Amino acid sequence: MIRILSKASLILIVFTTLLTTKEVQAQQDPQFTHYMYNTLSVNPAYAGQRETLSVVGLHRSQWVGLEGAPQTQTLGIHSPLRNERIGLGLNIVSDALGPARETWVDANFSYTIPLNANDLKLSFGVRGGVHNLNTDFGLGLPQNISDNAFADISLWSPTIGGGLYMHTRKWYLGLSVPNFLQTQHYDDFQTSLATERIHFYAIGGYVFNLNETLELKPAFLVKAVSGAPLVADVSANVWYKKNLTAGLAYRWDDSVSALVGFQVTPGMFIGYGYDLTTTGLNNYNSGSHELTLRFEVKRMGRILSPRFF
Repeated sequence: MIRILSKASLILIVFTTLLTTKEVQAQQDPQFTHYMYNTLSVNPAYAGQRETLSVVGLHRSQWVGLEGAPQTQTLGIHSPLRNERIGLGLNIVSDALGPARETWVDANFSYTIPLNANDLKLSFGVRGGVHNLNTDFGLGLPQNISDNAFADISLWSPTIGGGLYMHTRKWYLGLSVPNFLQTQHYDDFQTSLATERIHFYAIGGYVFNLNETLELKPAFLVKAVSGAPLVADVSANVWYKKNLTAGLAYRWDDSVSALVGFQVTPGMFIGYGYDLTTTGLNNYNSGSHELTLRFEVKRMGRILSPRFF
């Protein structure tokens, strides 16, 4: 029956389902299942922490089969400078949702301080850039809608964020605020604009050596914003001979995920994740797909050794 409904009717049904489903939580910033490989998007203090030039690209197709569902692409490039205490990076995020597309372009700077002889380090990070919100309500909506709420717009606003990142070769813990400034977002539950509140992120992970060939890395990402419940992601990945990784993830009251990745060469990693929706929205989609590619360049005088984070 749904297949013969107009696009506008289908969108109305889905939005009504979202509003009446208790488990669903508002999504202003894009979400990632591969947050453990996409740390620069979360925390600017991560810039340069791979100890080499690192380029990470990600594509996410969310809620496949649902008209107007989110489509997200990210590109992160970062590297330490010669003294290795300073890291620089560029992060670009494009997030499409129905008739709206949001784009972030941020420059990232980090400074790292060694805390002791056991490889414990603390990195401070700042970021600055621009955010663009562009809407085109001619996509799939009836032509007779004249409400001002559906007027096409293009809004530009500045972004300023910061973060802390403490780490060793075995574990990491980061706290960040991607943007201290309020800006206009497209509300995914209502076809209107909404003002973004400040988001707080906490990310962490630990690497356990199980034996000579296996390593286990549990990780988490927690997102908090005033007026909304916490959003928590937890995952566990096993790394086999530093070449193959596989694991499971869970997003609280949202989805369960399967992840797999291959270290094709010392400088190239490819990862895939599949999310299965666990809310009432699973009646309208066939899950979410995420693909990650990472390329890294050997630095002069160093051996490029694959790392878990």
